[in-house]
Amino acid sequence: MDLSLSRNPPPLCLSKTSYTRSRYLLSVPLSNFPNLNLKPRIFARKQLLWRHNHPIRAQNSNHTIDDGFELEDVPHLTNFLPDLPSYPNPLHRSQAYAIVKKTFVSPEDVVAHKIVVQKNSPRGVHFRRAGPRERVYFNSEEVRACIVTCGGLCPGINTVIREIVCGLNYMYGVDDILGIEGGYRGFYSKNTMQLTPKTVNDIHKRGGTILRTSRGGHDTNKIVDNIQDRGINQVYIIGGDGTQKGAAAIYKEVEKRGLKVAVAGIPKTIDNDIAVIDKSFGFDTAVEEAQRAINAAHVEVESVENGVGIVKLMGRYSGFIAMIATLASRDVDCCLIPESPFYLEGQGGLFEFVEQRLKENGHMVIVLAEGAGQEYVAQSMHVVDGKDASGNRLLLDVGLWLTQKIKDHFMEVQKMPINLKYIDPTYMIRAIPSNASDNVYCTLLAQSAVHGAMAGYTGFTVGPVNSRHAYIPIARVTETQNIVKLTDRMWARLLASTNQPSFLHNSEMMKEKLDRETLDVINEMKINSI
Repeated sequence: MDLSLSRNPPPLCLSKTSYTRSRYLLSVPLSNFPNLNLKPRIFARKQLLWRHNHPIRAQNSNHTIDDGFELEDVPHLTNFLPDLPSYPNPLHRSQAYAIVKKTFVSPEDVVAHKIVVQKNSPRGVHFRRAGPRERVYFNSEEVRACIVTCGGLCPGINTVIREIVCGLNYMYGVDDILGIEGGYRGFYSKNTMQLTPKTVNDIHKRGGTILRTSRGGHDTNKIVDNIQDRGINQVYIIGGDGTQKGAAAIYKEVEKRGLKVAVAGIPKTIDNDIAVIDKSFGFDTAVEEAQRAINAAHVEVESVENGVGIVKLMGRYSGFIAMIATLASRDVDCCLIPESPFYLEGQGGLFEFVEQRLKENGHMVIVLAEGAGQEYVAQSMHVVDGKDASGNRLLLDVGLWLTQKIKDHFMEVQKMPINLKYIDPTYMIRAIPSNASDNVYCTLLAQSAVHGAMAGYTGFTVGPVNSRHAYIPIARVTETQNIVKLTDRMWARLLASTNQPSFLHNSEMMKEKLDRETLDVINEMKINSI
């Protein structure tokens, strides 16, 4: 397999005019050009060295790093099966790709992790660009693929399933595709269903997953035993952070046993907390559907005196849905997310801001991410943190807690009557089909995963990086989580839009609180189990 990224210089091509000029110059004696400098120029030739499980770095002849180029490569089956034969890609004969100018992705193509860099800064980290390769490492007739969905529901899961099945069948002629039912447990519970383009034809119009899902149940040895017993050689795993950690464990065991099995992950999280990639599928649908809840809350509170609406949205560790839905709505007065600590009482607190808005406008809407203020709820309820089967922290209902706190404060302390409306659309949002934008995105994810597996890549996940789909090592997207950075412009834009207080002041107490909570979030991410 050609894994080099060195590039040969393009052939010299002269236009008619330039050719005429060059012929003229060559016919003129060089003595006519006394100032012509003919001193030879020597260029150091760069080469890229590849090492197993190590990044590729641009180097010069004396082995020093040249321009800071680094490729975080994904594993390939030939890493542990060096004699694996390859075959011409069936897309050579595809009518769909017949008019495409460049059918296959060059092994030279990479995607930059950071698109905005300084003028003289190193080129930085890159990932392999996703897409079809000229050679594949699976004969279509020998492929037995399986698809499994794990974790919580999210708009678009059925679309991804459909497009994996159709992509394998229509592009590569694969007929043997199994659906593993009920999450990871389905591997060793013998729960499977046969998937064909006909059986998945209209599932994208439905929410949820036709394969059913579950949390936990990951037993690496049992799963790989079942993969081996069934003769499965391509595994497509759709799930979030914990699921992708499980996919990495499956890949490691497959490599250890020397099996010809490609393991491909498709990241799924409605919270948009997967690292590296631009966004996760279902996020756009969730934000769009959240608008309905926010609009309903706004209509309710605008129609009564001193109306306060609280809308609780998804966001266990990351407040992206709440933040983007707030920016999109323009009806929200205050947005509370896990990354930004807030306090209720005292100067600059939430109670003071609510009272101010009620006096100014007669109503207000608060959007609340489910992970915000969990420490306050736990303290007031004297509850110790627990975890679900996926290793995620069990959340207390911060929406109900905040609703009661606001009621108590204004009814008993301020003696100010308010009309409070609480809306929790969480399960309504999770269960709907994906919108048009997410449907297109799911198609690209699924087809990229299929191309990668057929090309022999394994232990990878796929997603857009700076709007270009790339193959990313699974470990790279599970080592941390994507969270809202309070120091970025997007959060500043939200504060400017809502004109809410930041709930941070210059005291050392609040600074230490922010640092401590940030560390807690990071530590929580690290200890999440499979």
